[in-house]
Amino acid sequence: MAAMNPQTELRVRTLSIHVVTWNVASAAPPPDLSDLLQLNNLNLNLDVYVIGLQEMNCGIMSLLSDTAFEDPWSSFFMDVLSPLSFVKVSSVRMQGLLLLIFAKYQHLPFIQILSTKSTPTGLFGYWGNKGGINIFLKFYGYYVSIINCHLPPHMANNDQRLEHFDRILEMQNFEAQDIPNILDHDLILWFGDMNFRIEDFGLHFVRESIKNQCYSDLWEKDQLSIAKRHDLLLREFQEGPLLFPPTYKFDKNSNNYDTSEKKRKPAWTDRILWRLKRQPQAAVHTPRLSAPHFTLFPRSYVSHMLYSISDHKPVTSTFDLELKPLVSAPLITLLPESPCTEESDLLISYSLTADFLSSPWDWIGLYKVGLRHINDYVSYVWVRDNQVSFSDGLNQVYIDISDIPETEDQFLLFYYSNNLHSVVGISKPFKIQPRSFLAEGPLDEAQPQI
Repeated sequence: MAAMNPQTELRVRTLSIHVVTWNVASAAPPPDLSDLLQLNNLNLNLDVYVIGLQEMNCGIMSLLSDTAFEDPWSSFFMDVLSPLSFVKVSSVRMQGLLLLIFAKYQHLPFIQILSTKSTPTGLFGYWGNKGGINIFLKFYGYYVSIINCHLPPHMANNDQRLEHFDRILEMQNFEAQDIPNILDHDLILWFGDMNFRIEDFGLHFVRESIKNQCYSDLWEKDQLSIAKRHDLLLREFQEGPLLFPPTYKFDKNSNNYDTSEKKRKPAWTDRILWRLKRQPQAAVHTPRLSAPHFTLFPRSYVSHMLYSISDHKPVTSTFDLELKPLVSAPLITLLPESPCTEESDLLISYSLTADFLSSPWDWIGLYKVGLRHINDYVSYVWVRDNQVSFSDGLNQVYIDISDIPETEDQFLLFYYSNNLHSVVGISKPFKIQPRSFLAEGPLDEAQPQI
């Protein structure tokens, strides 16, 4: 992506991010997730969804099915969000853990997926029922790490929880790749079923405190809050105020805390944390260099009692991210022209920035507005194939649209960079002009897949 001209006045942008964490206890998606996704909140204009699930159904048959097809939760979120112009940018799965990122399509040229990683910490450190999954990306030029985790359960295992927290963090280093240490990333979003419990107080006291909405005593004995008082690194991870009742453990299909024989004590097991990069301290007589503007403001931190398919209640947090973009324009500018000499072809012009390194495996996809993910193209062309002309910074190719019925739908063009593993250019929405005939000619070459 093109770097900013130092002489250019940087404009601060505010982008809204909605983070979801939910231990779904192997349940299928409920019919309506509007409250969870804040779809009816007219005061929100969201740009990005970050969704982390734990304890998804991970039986052998389910995993085999999810490998061949999209898992039910991913499909559900795509069905709900794609009509609102959100595209699935990236995902990673490790057994019952799932992490999804959706963004409005206009942001895609400014999102570069650098890496995804799974860190199992279950049985003997190899089993993936516990651990963390991570997506590392650059967002408008800034490094962002997103981690969804599931830490060990039970009151007595707090030391083990903290050890797994540290182990997941330590594993996020990429010596062989051009990615800085995770602690040097501009933002870390870390969330999941962290399984921290409330110490000392008995079951009756905890339940009465919840009933009377007197949470302050419970905060003092929350294991994560206690750990942050003694661990300097953990203290750097911030969290919104816990103004909602503990999210575990409920009887399924109810809002009643555990009535089984075990009668587990309620706890805030489901948490959303964040950490902004430390800025270097200047010497006393040395003026401090102004860091790029990059600040996160929490707008909400709530649980959603409406949902009862699991013994956990989902937790969400909405953030405003204020930043001065470190990139000024997409690497590729796409422009659909008019139909080519044959009426079954669409001519595409595109220009490249001087610092963009193209590849023969780059491709341009044609999409209907409302696409679900990057593989949802209706036609495509490898950029070195079907090339009509090229000159300094300007190229033209044509793309086959013979299999596309005449429609009033709007379309988009995406340029996908094989080197960067990301979309680096998007056209404005356009309509394909009606044509007098439809040529037949199925695609018989290897199709690009992400």
